[in-house]
Amino acid sequence: MLDFRRFRVLTFDCYGTLIDWESGILGALRPLLAAHGTSLADDNLLELYGELEAKAEAGEYQSYRKVLEAVARGTGRRLGFEISGQEASSLPESLKDWQPFPDTVAALRKLKSRFQLAIVSNTDDDLFAHTARLLEVPFDWVITAQQAGSYKPSHNNFKLALERIALPPDEVLHCAQSIYHDVIPARALGLATVWVNRRGAKGGGATKAAQGRPDLVVPDLKSLAEMAT
Repeated sequence: MLDFRRFRVLTFDCYGTLIDWESGILGALRPLLAAHGTSLADDNLLELYGELEAKAEAGEYQSYRKVLEAVARGTGRRLGFEISGQEASSLPESLKDWQPFPDTVAALRKLKSRFQLAIVSNTDDDLFAHTARLLEVPFDWVITAQQAGSYKPSHNNFKLALERIALPPDEVLHCAQSIYHDVIPARALGLATVWVNRRGAKGGGATKAAQGRPDLVVPDLKSLAEMAT
């Protein structure tokens, strides 16, 4: 069991951890497939998303908006059709409307009463600005991929976060839904980690699969807030 008394700052992944990105992804991609007369089971579509997103983020840095456009185009090509520029932009445009999980805002408010909070997210500044309004709780630091010029699982994103926060790694706890993007690199830099495993035993989803060892596993943010405060 983690001793939460040692931590002064909690850092969070955003999409998938605080925001229900899978509902958002499916809500944007299903109409594209339907418009081209095809369909794919939700789990398969999310798995394809995870594969294409990781590929787009692995090369030379490009904005997250461009990453999502590449995912939309790649989805079409994989399923045998080409999409227009307007259709490609519909995926990043939809991100503005992706909603928090039902427990997110209340849990953040509870955690904010005890800890400073930070975001470490694979996104653009302008896209997160829309999300921030939905999260309601102000963050002490926001570190985006745009600011870092790289995407998690790059260590660079976490190094930038630690530089901004200016505390030793053992006083910072990173909380995230992705073993691949977050738990593995954060642990490599000496951060304790919480895996927010919202999918439970079902596994899979829109995140690239990986094996890692978080310090704590919780099923949702409500459980984390109850343990930590």
